[in-house]
Amino acid sequence: MKLDRRQILAAGAASLFAPRIAFARAATERRLVFIIQRGAADGLATLAPLGDKAYSGLRGDLANLEGGARLDPLFTLHPALAQTAQLYGAKQALFAHAIASPYRERSHFDAQNVLETGGTVPYARKDGWMNRLLSLLPAGEARALAVSATIPAALRGDNPVASYAPSNLPDAPGDLLQRVSQLYAGDPQLHGLWEEALQTRAMAAGTDLAGARGGEAAGKLVASLMSGAQGARVVMVETTGWDTHAQQKGRLAAQLGGLDALIGALKEGLGPTWNDTLVIVATEFGRTAAVNGTGGTDHGTGALAMLLGGTVAGGRILADWPGLAPAQLYEGRDLKPTIALDALLSGAIAGHFSLDPAIATARLFPETAGKPLSGLIRA
Repeated sequence: MKLDRRQILAAGAASLFAPRIAFARAATERRLVFIIQRGAADGLATLAPLGDKAYSGLRGDLANLEGGARLDPLFTLHPALAQTAQLYGAKQALFAHAIASPYRERSHFDAQNVLETGGTVPYARKDGWMNRLLSLLPAGEARALAVSATIPAALRGDNPVASYAPSNLPDAPGDLLQRVSQLYAGDPQLHGLWEEALQTRAMAAGTDLAGARGGEAAGKLVASLMSGAQGARVVMVETTGWDTHAQQKGRLAAQLGGLDALIGALKEGLGPTWNDTLVIVATEFGRTAAVNGTGGTDHGTGALAMLLGGTVAGGRILADWPGLAPAQLYEGRDLKPTIALDALLSGAIAGHFSLDPAIATARLFPETAGKPLSGLIRA
């Protein structure tokens, strides 16, 4: 059977990488990692307001967070986030509570689209804020790559993004890779794409790709792909399984443990580069204030976002806390949002990459009227 060059490229590259990670590259020493929690992570359990008198009555057994780090008189961090608690103690973690995008309904897909595109209504924008960010970074090396079945909405746009679909096939043999390299040697477009694929494979060498769905393995893989002069500079990591309608206590503990392991492995793998890294963790919306009849929570509104890394002015919690008494809840059921997620993202990214905050906000979130938050990144 005869294959054309594009078929060979797709078949060879598909066996090289692990699924559910997407990254982009730009010519800057600063690194950005965006971890999306698909499914609506429960911020009220992740960073629990145990100091709010209404909390335990709403949450029942879910309010038992024995072993969690008490960060201040109001908030306690979930015990599964032990390494994240250490980052908070080292002033490399900042939490923003009662936060939300402009979206106010409770559809996962619509909310994720608003979060990723940086719009105000679902599907109004065709490009993502991460793709738009690439045009604000130094030109020449702003190349993007999505390692997933489809390019995530946050990375779609005018700036070129390559994609490799995940595969369960074994690694391609070395002689096949050499033949493909020879085949593409004279092709001005495919030669560069193929060389970048081989380069990424080399950076990931020694990583347990088969286990990259696990937190620690995924963190090691991302760190390997970000390390060195040719490493990725802007990264997106997709995590799923946060839709905890039933039996939340054990499920959420496992989810948060995986996230904590990912962050810890990423920090360890990056080494000194961690000092130039910003990690953003965000979800599409929060969950109901009250526990439901099956030991879980349902789709809500106000959520939690995290800023982690060596550039973060951390050891703080941003929260204009609205309270959890019945009259204080949004629509009588949810944590009321008091911080705009767009303002957090634009302020953190502008500070991290030394961009003009007004220009960054206008480019990343053009429909947002709010002012970006300041003071999130170390001077």
